[in-house]
Amino acid sequence: MSQAEGGEETFEYCDVVINSQKKVLDVYTQLEKLGEGKFGTVYRLQEKATGKIRAGKYFRTRTAKEKRAARAEVELMNLLHHPRLVQCLAAFQGPAELVMVMEYVAGGELFERILDDDFEHTEPSSAQYVQQILEGLQFMHGQAIVHLDLKPENIVCVSPSSHWLKIIDFGLARKLTPDTPVKVLHGTPEFMAPEVVAFEPVGFSTDMWSVGVICYILLSGESPFQGDNDMETLSNITATRWDFEEEVFSEISQQAKDFISQLLQKNPRCRLSSAGALLHPWLQQPQPSSTKALSKERIKQFLTRRKWQCSFSSLQKTGKALLALNRLTLLSQSPERKVSEAQDEEDLGCSLEEDKASGSLPWQGPGLSELLMDQEEEEGGNTVASGEGESSVSVATPPQPWTT
Repeated sequence: MSQAEGGEETFEYCDVVINSQKKVLDVYTQLEKLGEGKFGTVYRLQEKATGKIRAGKYFRTRTAKEKRAARAEVELMNLLHHPRLVQCLAAFQGPAELVMVMEYVAGGELFERILDDDFEHTEPSSAQYVQQILEGLQFMHGQAIVHLDLKPENIVCVSPSSHWLKIIDFGLARKLTPDTPVKVLHGTPEFMAPEVVAFEPVGFSTDMWSVGVICYILLSGESPFQGDNDMETLSNITATRWDFEEEVFSEISQQAKDFISQLLQKNPRCRLSSAGALLHPWLQQPQPSSTKALSKERIKQFLTRRKWQCSFSSLQKTGKALLALNRLTLLSQSPERKVSEAQDEEDLGCSLEEDKASGSLPWQGPGLSELLMDQEEEEGGNTVASGEGESSVSVATPPQPWTT
């Protein structure tokens, strides 16, 4: 146990050893189901000895592959002991399932809480939220772990009366090593970095792009790359096609806009690191304690759209959109052109204006519908390969089930 800074609630952590001798129900009482996903189901639990409320994440482990994936997440969580990151407190291995006992984060999603009448939504308060996200990321990246699925649903408040935040859902997180490039084809379309869309190696800067998107939405209620469909969204990301709309950013400080601009860089090497972002003037220089409230109505409209998308999006559609976009890009490039464009990108440097000048994707050849049909015939399913041979595509998911 350790006491977190700033008068925050007690921060609990422990190094979890998977318990194969006891059953989870020997230690906890299982309460209502909170939700379910591809991995399994989440239930609210009550610890019998203390009465404390936890969340139980039940993984199916019928196959060796499922068991490895569940155990890997437990091992990864043992590296993430920080107040800004949700904690794993115990784990139990049964014959066909592994249960991770998680900290129960009761405050709900940050963006949902912003809509509450008593919840302040200003530029200074937004800066405080972004700072907390970055503190969690800085610790993660220091452990060589990249989250790879940062989005509003995965930023939650510690309690209903708290403005302290935690990052949740490390199901797609990966530990990086210098000599093993990792490529993935998963994530939520409008928060994906260009290197994910292009199936190029990811890194810590991949998370930083997502922070830029979250910050843009937090301040404006608008999503910088959102198109009418996944394909258009991914195309906007690939082209780094975005701007600060005058109507919604007219009263946002230049420092805030500079902060976002230094994150939404197409070249990953040009983005601020988590440590660098924490030192940016927008987070370092004191801001007025009283300033104009930002629009909650636009945040409400954003959340309404997100929930609609969560209800109707599919793994197959998003996976095929990613694959088709990559194929369209490859078809547009001869080997000589690939070499030339790689050199051109190197020469561009880190200018945002130059990155944005790339425009729309310059493809020729088969149309999107043909490519999607080709992909359906070739893949015969809804999964595609990620960096180490695992099949994984993920799209927008409902609010995380261990929050209320």
